[in-house]
Amino acid sequence: MAKTSSPKKGTATTLLLIAFLMAMAAAFTALKVRTDKVVRETLPGSSIIYIPSGKFLKYATFGYRALAADAIYLWAIQYYSTPTIDDRFDHLDHIFAIINELDPRYQDPYEVGALIAVQEARNPAAALSILDRGAANNPDQWVYPFDAGHVAMMTLKDFPLAEKYFEQCMKIPDAPEFVERLRANAIFKKGDLRTSWETWLDIYKKAPDERTKKIASNHLYNVKAAIDSAALEDAAAKYRERFGRPPADLETLLRTGFLREVPKDMDGEDYLYDPATGKVKTVISPWRR
Repeated sequence: MAKTSSPKKGTATTLLLIAFLMAMAAAFTALKVRTDKVVRETLPGSSIIYIPSGKFLKYATFGYRALAADAIYLWAIQYYSTPTIDDRFDHLDHIFAIINELDPRYQDPYEVGALIAVQEARNPAAALSILDRGAANNPDQWVYPFDAGHVAMMTLKDFPLAEKYFEQCMKIPDAPEFVERLRANAIFKKGDLRTSWETWLDIYKKAPDERTKKIASNHLYNVKAAIDSAALEDAAAKYRERFGRPPADLETLLRTGFLREVPKDMDGEDYLYDPATGKVKTVISPWRR
């Protein structure tokens, strides 16, 4: 005959379990009260409890990695939205790396983490680190190199780096067509005028609509003006170096052999030359404004 446990014994076990949980809760509350009293200035980093690496948590969560990633992400949103925590950004990249490790295909943390890094922490390097992980873990998603290119272009003003990211973005299926224009603009800003001209000319030739064609035409106008202005100003500087005075006009440079021809802008207009400064600028047609 099988033995059965008595009701009294089961009740006693339940009461012991409840007592244990209450004791643990009381101990945790007491610990929290004490840690809340720690002066942040005297103990740097006391604002954050150390969380193990994502590789460790993969196994510690017993298969509930996505749930753990959700929990840490929600906590991170609240944590980084608390302005009274002065040193809250010290471990930002580490915290989001944990979330990314737990659930590599979880899309939101990459973009939100990068946004916090740039806008709140003023740490574009951390933003690029987060976005690079997003690109590595999700090679089919163009948004991560696109966002990284934007950070490089607008925040860091690192135009070669922006070009690299936009080029990476262009290679991913379904990337928007305007990314090529952003890459061409990055090439222009880094000073590679010849390549910028060729890139914008290619965009112009294969433009799917008049709007895109006009955008490309305006950029071609600016690139040509930059190339021509540099050549004209260089010729004017050489004239001044030889004769000790600036040329009176651009035709003087042609007559004295410093120019083979005086170029015009893409609209056929003459460039404006200022003898006092040696600078050249364009007369922009109203339709280009």
